Amino acid sequence: LRKFQQRGLLNKRASARDRRSAILRLTAHGRSAFTKLSARSEEQAERILAALAPVSRIELLRSMQSIENILSQPAGRRSFVLRPHRVGDMGWVVYSEAVGYATQYGWDITFEALVAKIVADFITNYDASRERCWIAEIDGEHVGHIFLVKHPDDPRTAKLRLLFVEPCARGMGLGAALVSECLRFARTAGYRKVVLWTQSMLDAAHRIYEQAGFRLVKEEPHQSFGHDLIGQEWEFEFK
Repeated sequence: LRKFQQRGLLNKRASARDRRSAILRLTAHGRSAFTKLSARSEEQAERILAALAPVSRIELLRSMQSIENILSQPAGRRSFVLRPHRVGDMGWVVYSEAVGYATQYGWDITFEALVAKIVADFITNYDASRERCWIAEIDGEHVGHIFLVKHPDDPRTAKLRLLFVEPCARGMGLGAALVSECLRFARTAGYRKVVLWTQSMLDAAHRIYEQAGFRLVKEEPHQSFGHDLIGQEWEFEFK
């Protein structure tokens, strides 16, 4: 502060209410210097953003919005709601999965194609009595989803697919709630077993499946989405 005063950038005077405190004000010279620094900062930010790919800019904005939403929340636990799918949700599912796994694990566009096929098949062949999609929202914003669909080879078995929770909503039990809702519906629909396919590096998902009562029954290496992976098959049996 002393250097700023010596350079004529600010004025300092003791507070009349508390002599231990000081009131600082920019001088005209200080305001001019601040304006120049602010302009340079904006130019630097524009150069950084201009160098980003469009998808990276979108993800950056989403991350900043998530930070703002978290910090602006009142004290206490944030609440979420689970609802059935509706028009427009499937596009968001494909986008969030594709961007999420590309950002976190570097998976390529073939994963986006797989997700697109899964949701297209779900909509085309949807059986409301035996299949479901749940969309998770916080304050009206999509933050997660999960699907339960019929197994093509066994009418007594369902497949759990596309469990996904946005980074901004992790740590609040949302993934466990989505899986629990799947199992509740599967039991009501008369299924005897629920199976799923996942990858070995998805440890957070594994913990959710284990806690729900799933067990790992098979592992097999494969090359998909631009990477060497180890696929896992898990299953849950109703008693």
